[in-house]
Amino acid sequence: MDEVLNPVIILGPTASGKTKLAVALAEQLNGGIISADSRQVYRRLDIGTGKDLDEYGAVPYRLIDVVDAREKFDVAQYLKLTQKALMEFKSNGWRPIICGGTGMYIQALVQGVDSAVVPENPSLREQLKEWTREELLEKLVQSPKPANFTPDQSTQKRLIRALEICEWAARHPDYQPDPPLLPDARIFGLNPEREIRRQLISERLIQRLQAGLLDEVQGLLESGLTADQLIYYGLEYKYCTLYLTGQLDRKTFETKLETEIHRFAKRQMTYFRKMEKDGIRMHWLEQQSTDMQLSAVLDALKR
Repeated sequence: MDEVLNPVIILGPTASGKTKLAVALAEQLNGGIISADSRQVYRRLDIGTGKDLDEYGAVPYRLIDVVDAREKFDVAQYLKLTQKALMEFKSNGWRPIICGGTGMYIQALVQGVDSAVVPENPSLREQLKEWTREELLEKLVQSPKPANFTPDQSTQKRLIRALEICEWAARHPDYQPDPPLLPDARIFGLNPEREIRRQLISERLIQRLQAGLLDEVQGLLESGLTADQLIYYGLEYKYCTLYLTGQLDRKTFETKLETEIHRFAKRQMTYFRKMEKDGIRMHWLEQQSTDMQLSAVLDALKR
């Protein structure tokens, strides 16, 4: 990729101001934005995923609204569509600015990911679903692992996925992964102080409820999406669905949803720190105005 088009990545937890900074940077650098958000790819999941498309103005964006809400979407599809977007950006002279909070997608762009090609193994998953975390960890320690594979051990679900990858790799010893799409990307992270982050999350949740979040979820249910399908998307869609189907009262719904969003932001930061341990360099920006953060990014890019 031509030097002038070297990509920039803006990452951070939910409600940290990523989109605003990415748009400001794109306006300065003749850039376009590629979303790295695992829920914004779905059409009609708008308010709950915080698409905020009005913020983009004239800045081109991709990887938003690319699949129907009934479809499944994974990191392999994300990489394929991102590669297509990068080719388009290069032909138009747009500098790629990747913006989002899905660490798995960003890590796959920067370091590549062997697991992107590994299909689900229903029989193995059925076998392992009742295993304890300790049993899964012990099996993972004993399992031969693909080269350069660092398994995510943060949850039981991810431990099972790691074992699935190890099992597949053992049956495909000659497989060679594709090189990463953006190994030289400059990465800038937003990480508001805990209390500021909590305040931003709480304020944004109120704004989304006032903007019609519950009406959006009710409309999705009436359009034919099942409660289970919406619960799969988590957070706003899970708890709104539980409230609308009578499984939670209003106060419990709001309290649980706010608590889970705070926990989600914490998990995002945990993943970003894991990325650093895996060798990915990040430039963390101070909690300042967007203009000051923009100046810090532009200064860093000159060095």
